[in-house]
Amino acid sequence: MRRMLPAPAQHRYLWEIRSGDVPIGSTVRTFGRLSSYDSARSEAVLTAHHSAVQHKLRLNTRFVEPFSAQLGSYYQALGELDSVDEAHLVLCARLLTCIEGVDLSLLQNAVEEQRRYFHESGAAHRNI
Repeated sequence: MRRMLPAPAQHRYLWEIRSGDVPIGSTVRTFGRLSSYDSARSEAVLTAHHSAVQHKLRLNTRFVEPFSAQLGSYYQALGELDSVDEAHLVLCARLLTCIEGVDLSLLQNAVEEQRRYFHESGAAHRNI
């Protein structure tokens, strides 16, 4: 029996995910500030500000527990996007890494440069 690997993750910002532009079931990589964590419910919330709006994304953390949550720190999450209902999205995290200390403007520049490269090379379907 062949084992299927998960799809490669496209880097998406929280506001792109919240806008509905990212289809349910997509494998995504995103980052934000850890604003809450409930270990009993295996749920966390990432937040990010963009265009004077605070965007939130719920994370299902059952696959990454136990982890030492540092509320207020930035985390990068990798996982599959799911929906609880039409109004609520959740990212089922399979990787959650504290990226506190990372220069976020350089990270955003790298994401934009990678997108530009894939767009120009016609290899957008091979995003990492």
